[in-house]
Amino acid sequence: MAKAYWIGRVEVNNEEGYKAYALANPAIFKKFNARFVIRGGKHECPEGQSRSRNVVIEFPDYATAVACYRSPEYQANLKIRQANAITDLIIVEGYDGPQP
Repeated sequence: MAKAYWIGRVEVNNEEGYKAYALANPAIFKKFNARFVIRGGKHECPEGQSRSRNVVIEFPDYATAVACYRSPEYQANLKIRQANAITDLIIVEGYDGPQP
């Protein structure tokens, strides 16, 4: 079964307000067996548009990734993020097929 990922591009408008969101996430993600693959770090954007932060979170499978996003815990925390940041977020299933 292919893993799944949240891919987020984030522009924080209020660092102090955003801290509560970031502090609540580890417990939520642990419940759904998720882990950070990318959390900030250096980046460049050779094509398209970028935001100041990039995040990739890995989940065991697509259904779990969607369930985490829709969970009451994350939906409550999401309100904090939305009040303090602009975010583009996609949930995508990983590729589990043959490699070239």
